[in-house]
Amino acid sequence: MSDVSLNPAAVGSESGPAADARDYFALLKPRVMSLVVFTGLAGMLLAPGGLHPVLAFTALLCIAVGAGASGAINMWFDADIDAVMRRTQSRPIPRGVITPADALGFGVTLSVASVLVMGLAINAVAAGLLALTIAFYVLVYTMWLKRRTPQNIVIGGAAGAFPPMIGWAAVTGDISLASISLFAIIFMWTPPHFWALALYRSDEYAKAGVPMLPVVAGRAATRRQMLIYTLLLFPITLAPVALGAAGMIYGSVATVLGVLFVLSSVRVLRAADGDERPAKQMFGYSILYLFLLFATLLADRGFDVFA
Repeated sequence: MSDVSLNPAAVGSESGPAADARDYFALLKPRVMSLVVFTGLAGMLLAPGGLHPVLAFTALLCIAVGAGASGAINMWFDADIDAVMRRTQSRPIPRGVITPADALGFGVTLSVASVLVMGLAINAVAAGLLALTIAFYVLVYTMWLKRRTPQNIVIGGAAGAFPPMIGWAAVTGDISLASISLFAIIFMWTPPHFWALALYRSDEYAKAGVPMLPVVAGRAATRRQMLIYTLLLFPITLAPVALGAAGMIYGSVATVLGVLFVLSSVRVLRAADGDERPAKQMFGYSILYLFLLFATLLADRGFDVFA
């Protein structure tokens, strides 16, 4: 493990060049936010009932802002780690264009605003789930698990799995088995997705002192765990069909996509030491896999959320 400071204020405590809107937007982790918004939209569109277009847009905006706020607080807390890892050194705080204090204030303000607006404009259940998502990502994953256990992404991955439940609750005001099945899909997808990244970034994680599974348990154990999770994920992706939230079009596509995901994991398992291509390819495919899975859910069900 490294000697990276656990004090985020120790990095970028004084800003250099003046920050602009692009720097603050970068704090929101827009690539992560786009996937969160898409899965949240899927939950809304799959839910029974309807929602006025203005309210639907408001709910999606709250989900997006809440996710972005979590990202900003994460960057505040992980500023010391981000300064060490190559893939995160260009973030606003390590570059010195935004101070940790400003990032924290930005994130907390957006967090509170997103939950309040969701509660006032949509309903209390959706607002509660959004608040739980933010708290889970910030307190459980970022502050508690990430630096302490190789199971960080397994447990902490729940934060990224809540958006479809939030979208569903925005329309129905409740939680159902169907929305839980959407949560379960993302929850089980997250470990093999991130471990694929961690396999070819393990040196960076080790340098930053983050106990990702390849750093602590080794590459072979990580590859086995990835295969186990992809095998467990396969039947879970078919749960929406069993629950009546999707039809056979989705079931057929999910089966094909799932087989390919398992085969990707098998390729990673069989890869020779030093060959990072299968892991990089699986990481790229995992993003496409989740997008196509939820896109097919929408295509199968149809877009009938708007009243």
